[in-house]
Amino acid sequence: MGVHCVAVGACGRVLQRAFSLHTAHPTKDMESFFQLVRNIVPALTLKKHKGQDGRIGIVGGCQEYTGAPYFAGISALKVGADLTHVFCAREAAPVIKSYSPELIVHPVLDSSNAVEEVEKWLPRLHALVVGPGLGRDDLILNNVRGILEATKARDIPVVIDADGLWLIAQQPALIHGYQKAILTPNRVEFSRLWEAVLSSPMDTQNHSGSVLKLSQALGNITVVQKGEHDVISNGQQVPVHYWWLPGVLARSRGNVTIRPSRNTGAP
Repeated sequence: MGVHCVAVGACGRVLQRAFSLHTAHPTKDMESFFQLVRNIVPALTLKKHKGQDGRIGIVGGCQEYTGAPYFAGISALKVGADLTHVFCAREAAPVIKSYSPELIVHPVLDSSNAVEEVEKWLPRLHALVVGPGLGRDDLILNNVRGILEATKARDIPVVIDADGLWLIAQQPALIHGYQKAILTPNRVEFSRLWEAVLSSPMDTQNHSGSVLKLSQALGNITVVQKGEHDVISNGQQVPVHYWWLPGVLARSRGNVTIRPSRNTGAP
C-alpha cells in the first residue's frame, strides 16, 4: 500500500508539471486542457467510414531527411486522422515506407510533373502540411511553389513548417493573405521571416507583439512561434501562450504538432 501511495503521488506531481518546464499548475487547469484535446480528437463510431475523420497530405521528404515527414504523418494518425499521404522525393520513399505500413507514400516530389501528380490528390485531402524534410533542392522547391498555388486555388488549409518556411521567406507573396495557412516557425525561422517581410529591427523583448506584427504583415495569416512558450496570433486576436510537455525539444516540435483539423484548419 505504501508503494502504491508513493507511485500515485509521483504521478500526480508529474501531471501537475505537464504544462511547463518550470511552473506547476492546478489539476483543474489540466482538466480543461484534456477536455480541449477530447473536443479535437474524433470519437469512435460505427456510423463513419474510413477517411471521414481526416485525410492529411504531407509534402516533404528528400534523400537527406526522411524522419520529419514520417513523424508529421504518423502523428496525424495517432491523434485521430484516418489517412495520411506523404508526397516525397523518389529516393526518400522506400525509407519512409519502411517506417510504417500506415502511411501512403507517393515518390513524386522531385519529378517533372510533381505538381500534376499532387494536384490530382488534392480533392481527396482535408488539409496539407508543407515542409517536413523538404530540403532546399531547386527542382523540389519549384514544384512546391506550384503545389501551394494549387492548394490555395482549392481553398485547402495548409500548415507550413521547416524548409517550407525557408521557401516562404524567399517568396512571401506565395502565402500572403491566405488565411487558411498556418506558419509554425521556431526562433531562427521566425527571424528569417521577419527580415524577409518587415525588413526592420525586431523587438526581441516583446515576442507577442512581434508575432502579431508578422501575422499582420503577411495578411493576417496564423503564425505559431514555437519555443518554451508557444505564441500564436492571427493578426487580430491577442496572442495566446501554450505550454508543452517537459522533455520535448523545441527543435523537434514542428514534426509532431501540425495535425490540422479538417473543419477549422487549426493545429
